[in-house]
Amino acid sequence: MSAAPEARLPDALVAPGEEEFDRSLRPRTLAEFVGQSQVKEQLGIFLEAARRRGEPCEHVLLAGPPGLGKTSLAGIIAAEMSSTLRVMSGPAVDRKADMAAILTALEPQDVLFIDEIHRLNRAIEELLYPAMEDGCIDIVIGQGPGAHSLRLELKPFTLVGATTRTGLLTTPLRDRFGITHRLDYYAPDEIELIVQRSARLLDVSVDEGGCDEIARRSRGTPRVANRILRRVRDFAQVRHAGDITHAVAMEALDLFEVDHAGLERIDRAILEAVVGRFSGGPVGLSTLAVAIGEEPDTIEDVYEPYLLQLGLLQRTPRGRVVTPAGYAHLGLPAPERDPRLF
Repeated sequence: MSAAPEARLPDALVAPGEEEFDRSLRPRTLAEFVGQSQVKEQLGIFLEAARRRGEPCEHVLLAGPPGLGKTSLAGIIAAEMSSTLRVMSGPAVDRKADMAAILTALEPQDVLFIDEIHRLNRAIEELLYPAMEDGCIDIVIGQGPGAHSLRLELKPFTLVGATTRTGLLTTPLRDRFGITHRLDYYAPDEIELIVQRSARLLDVSVDEGGCDEIARRSRGTPRVANRILRRVRDFAQVRHAGDITHAVAMEALDLFEVDHAGLERIDRAILEAVVGRFSGGPVGLSTLAVAIGEEPDTIEDVYEPYLLQLGLLQRTPRGRVVTPAGYAHLGLPAPERDPRLF
């Protein structure tokens, strides 16, 4: 059977209309997947063991910031098990009847991928408990005194959940996943390999310097690397001969306001707002969001993790604080601060 169409929330780092194009660059097998070596090795063992037993793989939970390959790994799990991938988004289903219909429609060894699983409705989540643990669901038919419970057996399947916020998962749901992996940001040399592979798929010529520059400014995130590669490709075709050299990449990325550390306009706006409007912090997330005109969840899930990783921003009990490294990145002298803020 053909895979169901994806129903996913828009990603702040992917331009509208590019989701399908982005999927075409995704790796199809574990061998093609670059980086996350520990995750790959462990998944390879679990999948091979499941194949030898003729059973579906255990349920898998993938956690980490956006763009690191959670959706790609779900597709790879389905491909490695020669099964069909069914895709849904956590907030997209809010009725138990709809979730029951999805589960009962699964074929043996299908892979059901739930993106943003931490945003599932509580009633839907409770329906998943027996489905994951016992391979069945309980539904109530009728109302009032005539209501009765009916247990439906499900075909063996694998649930792959993806989350950017593990802490929002309830303990009962998290404990029902047999395999849990957290994806980390990629090293520059791993991003370079991804850029080289994507350039081949896009039929774009990128020299070593251009590849290095794109990788260095990609925030350690494959999705961002592919997005930047496409934008630099456009720039090279319009302003130059079409080949991406180091000089072309530098010129393009400066035009697109992606600095040497991979920070974009909104990243710098966050740092500048904390420094300029709140004296370097501390400032609460909601206040900061209002100051720059962005949603708190977007700041916390998309932009803040990279700023924290670089050590430019710090979370404290009293709010967000720009670190001395953050001041240095903005070209400003760091003031004397109370050490209790850090």
